[in-house]
Amino acid sequence: MAMTDFFHPDRLQKLADLKGLGVLPYPARCPEGRERAAELLADFDARKGQTVTIAGRVMGRRGYGKLAFLDVIDESGRIQACLQKDRLSSADFALLKCMNLGDFVSITGELSTTKVGDPTVFGDGAGDSVGNFTILCKALENPPEKWHGLSDSELRARRRYVDLFSNQEVRNDFLRRSAILRAMKDIFFGHGYHEVETPVLHPIYGGANARPFVTHHNSLDMQLYLRIAPELYLKRLLVGGIERVFEFARVFRNEGLSQRHNPEFTMVEFYQAYSDYRGMVELTEELVVGAARAAGLEQENGKICATFREVEYDLSPPFQRVRYADAFREHVGVDAEDRPALEAKMAEHHVKVGGNGEYHWWKAVNDLFEELVEPELPGPVFVTDYPAAICPLAKPSADNPVWAERFEFFLGGMELANAFSELNDPQLQLQKFEEQVADLDDPEAPNQVDMDYVRALAYGMPPAGGCGIGIDRLIMVLLGKDSIRDVLLFPHMRPEVGLADASGGSDPESKTSGVETPEAPVQ
Repeated sequence: MAMTDFFHPDRLQKLADLKGLGVLPYPARCPEGRERAAELLADFDARKGQTVTIAGRVMGRRGYGKLAFLDVIDESGRIQACLQKDRLSSADFALLKCMNLGDFVSITGELSTTKVGDPTVFGDGAGDSVGNFTILCKALENPPEKWHGLSDSELRARRRYVDLFSNQEVRNDFLRRSAILRAMKDIFFGHGYHEVETPVLHPIYGGANARPFVTHHNSLDMQLYLRIAPELYLKRLLVGGIERVFEFARVFRNEGLSQRHNPEFTMVEFYQAYSDYRGMVELTEELVVGAARAAGLEQENGKICATFREVEYDLSPPFQRVRYADAFREHVGVDAEDRPALEAKMAEHHVKVGGNGEYHWWKAVNDLFEELVEPELPGPVFVTDYPAAICPLAKPSADNPVWAERFEFFLGGMELANAFSELNDPQLQLQKFEEQVADLDDPEAPNQVDMDYVRALAYGMPPAGGCGIGIDRLIMVLLGKDSIRDVLLFPHMRPEVGLADASGGSDPESKTSGVETPEAPVQ
């Protein structure tokens, strides 16, 4: 493909013009002393009259000839700049003819106001100095039209880089995501946890029931799996004597795409020795509340509320707690241990038992739970004490081993967290692993048990509680986004059809030709 077929010809010409002037279109650094737009505007009264340097992307231009107003955007926001021929060196002002919307520039000048009071940086070339207006990066692609950004949701996700610079609200949402993660880490550190890293490539996948991505290691000539959960490695650390650990883990599940599923996503898992699932309830609640505060959801009266899919959720602690069996009885209408009654309910709702054995029976019971009970649990609510047969890594209740010391946390009609009192009996763990492999009866799944993990338990693991929280789903609710891809910087999508042919040097939604349309100057 020829360069002129991909990049806009007008911009290529202005790139050539810059080079003809002896100007580097992609200099290695910005002039020193650059300040952010938001800080300058926040401290405007104290800074007015001072000489400042700003840098950012030009996303608006008004006025031509001897006067030009520019909207300069950096990460923090927008600030206006004014370039006047009689205040700049001739070399600096000549650069305006080579500038397009989308270019990065640096401007040094007096921070003041226009005649109508708009805060503005006036490019100043006193003494005919050079460098007060500098093009830092020549953009060869048109930005979206005006201030509206991309409107097509698929294009926004596919070209997130454009979505971010053209829409400050989108950019702020992802900065809020960063703030949420930082707040959650601070809570862990405040409780004496250690942040750790565990392998992404697993010889045996485990810690969850999901289909993995498979790869091959050439040197070792062995099949490996992208992790579906970091759980078994993190609990090995408890065996090793590191008593409180957490990991924000990128995990991979080779399953479908939907509004709440992406094959690659982020979860945080954390484990605490000498605790149990009750301790995990308390810490999970603290993490959710801390995340909500970091997202800016705390009101002046101290109430914490999130609005998700037009429903308001009160996140002020404490959250509701309900036992699985109690919720089942209330919303299904029969006792979860009443098999004859359950068989009738399963027939009524077309739920089938997939095979023999306790796992398949209780899996069908849980299918009923998911169909009939979970929609009645918008949250925030902790559902505790799940059927032990479907919880191979959880400790059975000492009072009734039919039930396991496990909870799931629901918010916004979705499961956001899953926690156990961790099973640390190596013999029982081996038995459950073997039963799980037999029950799955999946020809594509490896008929393997993680014997090294069983061996680790045989050395002794203290009583412990552990939990995993789906970060992307949590942020969906806190930021009020309908789809998981709205909180992922780069969600997985099908390949773009005809990328080379469709590019043509401009965004499909952009109606600009690369030459700015004159507008009335702002005074």
